[in-house]
Amino acid sequence: MRTLIIGNSRTWEMVGDLAALTADQLRGGGCAAQRLLWFARDGDVLVLPFAPPADYLSYITDLTGTRASTLTTVIPPPGSLGSDILTPDRLTDPSFLDKLRGALGNRPPAKILAVYKDLSITRIARTLGAEAALPGYPFSNQAGDALVNSKAGFRALAAGAGVPIAPGTVVARPEQALEAIADLFEQGHDAIVKMEFNGGGLGNEVLSRTDGVVPTGATRAVVLPDHPALLAYVQQRWEGLTAGQAHRLVVEQFFPRSATSYAEYIVTDEAAQLIGVGDLLMAPRAIGQVLPAQTIDAETRAELLDGAHRLVESLRVLGYRGVVCADAIATPDKQVLFTETNCRLTGSTHLHLALYGRVVDPEYREKRVFLERFGWAVPSFTAAVERLATAGLAYDATSCTGVVITSDDVDADGTVACCAIADDLQAAEELHRRRGELFVDQSA
Repeated sequence: MRTLIIGNSRTWEMVGDLAALTADQLRGGGCAAQRLLWFARDGDVLVLPFAPPADYLSYITDLTGTRASTLTTVIPPPGSLGSDILTPDRLTDPSFLDKLRGALGNRPPAKILAVYKDLSITRIARTLGAEAALPGYPFSNQAGDALVNSKAGFRALAAGAGVPIAPGTVVARPEQALEAIADLFEQGHDAIVKMEFNGGGLGNEVLSRTDGVVPTGATRAVVLPDHPALLAYVQQRWEGLTAGQAHRLVVEQFFPRSATSYAEYIVTDEAAQLIGVGDLLMAPRAIGQVLPAQTIDAETRAELLDGAHRLVESLRVLGYRGVVCADAIATPDKQVLFTETNCRLTGSTHLHLALYGRVVDPEYREKRVFLERFGWAVPSFTAAVERLATAGLAYDATSCTGVVITSDDVDADGTVACCAIADDLQAAEELHRRRGELFVDQSA
């Protein structure tokens, strides 16, 4: 039974206004869509913004054991933003839908897996007569996924579930933002403001009365030494932070020197299944991740899972189905405070379901640390694969250790992402250190 896999890796609710993305960001979104190949199995049909690079396709299917020859890729015509990402106009194009029916043999797929289930995805399900194949179709068809991916909605959900969150509030007017930030400043705290819809810390800014604050999880730190400076900031940034007043703004207390961890689940009609607990590596925004989590002790992990389970159960009762990642910070004084939920395929899902779930032999999974880092500058994907093999660093199926290239972003920014799989964190760090030396001389 085949799965229809849709790589809509950039949507309005995930990264904000798509038209505001740069050419490199659009291409990066298209490269991220190719990561859906990790989830493919024999006979599946993939909808991607452009054809997957042959070397990347071959590399992934060799590791997962999928027969590449059995996969079908359908590419919609270019849309209003070109051919780098799957915009809604591409996914609802009549000629594309006809081609997709043909690729599926005019039969509905057994399952539909999309990065994010917006209304263009529910329309595809409806057009194919495959509503039952899309988990949580009734909820998603009423734009429910936007509700549960909202950072403002998250705070209401968490508060209702009794889950600890950072002190703060959700504001809808600039005077409310001014008051909320000023209140935090008067209590001696720094603040962080968050766009309602954005990801990867791109919609966050840290605000402080003094210099020297590291903006972990945000794009920048802004020093506002007095009330006039704060007033000017709100006046200047209100339009941008609220997407032209279309959205609300989250204002929270910022906790410096906190570690970020997450718990990821798959939510079905019956239950929420935990698929992994990990750490996000921040400098100051995400540069990688490690699983299982290494920065938290048993007590903190238990608190993380308790809160995450309550959040996820609330989402299940609402009607959401699919992947949920609950993020939290552990503060220096050991508070566990939840910061958001991501109700979509995340930047960690491929590690949990593909590398851990398929590539590594079951006998070794619980004995391995998976450390993924982004941004390895390489001449080409093929050159990176070859250099890893020559250096003896490539993943070895017998020992279940080595380096796996997880994402090919060479066409966007000249880099790839790599996951080191090792017996422990120190060994994984050593693999990355050695990997990082392979292209020090780019002329090689």
